[in-house]
Amino acid sequence: MAALKYAGMDDTDSEDELPPGWEERSTKDGWVYYANHEEMKTQWEHPKTGKKKRCAGALPYGWEQETDDKGQVFYVDHINKRTTYFDPRQAFTVEDMQVKPKRYDGNTTALEILQDCDLSDKVVVITGANSGIGFETARSFALHGAHVILACRNQSRAIKAVSLITDEWRKARVEAMTLDLASLRSVREFAEIFKARKLPLHILVCNAAVCTQPWNLTEDGLETTFQICHLGHFYLVELLQDVLRHSTPARVVVVSSESHRFTDLVDSCGKVEPNLLSPPQKEYWSMLAYNRAKLCNILFSSELHRRMSPHGVTCNALHPGNMMYTSIHRSWWLMTLLFTFARPFTKSMVKQSTMCFSSQISPVIVCGIHQSNRRSHGSIRQGEVEVPLMKELTFTPRPLHSSAYTLFIILHKELPMRMLQLIY
Repeated sequence: MAALKYAGMDDTDSEDELPPGWEERSTKDGWVYYANHEEMKTQWEHPKTGKKKRCAGALPYGWEQETDDKGQVFYVDHINKRTTYFDPRQAFTVEDMQVKPKRYDGNTTALEILQDCDLSDKVVVITGANSGIGFETARSFALHGAHVILACRNQSRAIKAVSLITDEWRKARVEAMTLDLASLRSVREFAEIFKARKLPLHILVCNAAVCTQPWNLTEDGLETTFQICHLGHFYLVELLQDVLRHSTPARVVVVSSESHRFTDLVDSCGKVEPNLLSPPQKEYWSMLAYNRAKLCNILFSSELHRRMSPHGVTCNALHPGNMMYTSIHRSWWLMTLLFTFARPFTKSMVKQSTMCFSSQISPVIVCGIHQSNRRSHGSIRQGEVEVPLMKELTFTPRPLHSSAYTLFIILHKELPMRMLQLIY
């Protein structure tokens, strides 16, 4: 301000008032610039405040923008039948605020991720959405206008979850449909009912899972943890892939876990061993079965994205957080006790669901990778998904992930044949 005073430019009644010899003009697209007639120069910044401005909105009713023989823009007021080189919108200029991209961390909530998002034209299906992360995901989507379908095994709990959301916002479009991932017949029936409704499908969240389950076989003769955590979702996506393709842009999000790192699916020769997917009782350990299922999630997500992305359907796997206190560990009292002690030091359910939303709604996120709050394959951190960084990222999977294609073929060709035999 001392320099302005020395130059005699501070002798005005308003901070926005231009000093003598200056004129405010605007470009065709509404950006305001300032002309200094004494020094014969122009600049974007206001000579006193240093701020940039732009014209807000369209021209007033009856006004039209034209260009004269010298290329200068002038404005015609057809109502009062006069012309002027002054943009009438300059009376309603607004400050050009440069909004920095939001950066998210472990304290970010699901509603913060979705802030200012209008999802009223989206249809979302979420498996296992009656509790835990699935419920928070469904709730947040519904509160932002999306048509949300809770695909759950227990209908009484699903209906209760629907009522909790509608009690919070009576206009929420949320409903429950029956889906038991432990039954391939149920998966097929769900897909048939959904297709019969002729609804699009913009986001499919494969969230349902079980952990620390005692060894048991489903009605299809497959180990329970593997079928619920992975194979049921695999079959669901297989049945709904045509709907996803016709709803582009669409996205499949698979909720995996960091525990996928503590197992493998290859034999001594480095080839995928199908018998590890659904082991017999004598070779079964609940945590190992869970880890393998979560690894299958990531391999499936990677291969699915490779196949479907050319058709406008992207896919991501994610890790929502460590030691999450949900009902997933209810089958083993020791695990429940461990999670109870860890609960004060872990993220809340609302914060745990944030990774789902960064994977589902971000327009610039790198797809086909496994994301977590801390790291992901390809060294991308949550919140650092801005366009400049995207150009520097390449997905370089670790050696085990070269098995994604092999696993996909095994599940796509061999197991579905067994499914059909069991179903029919």
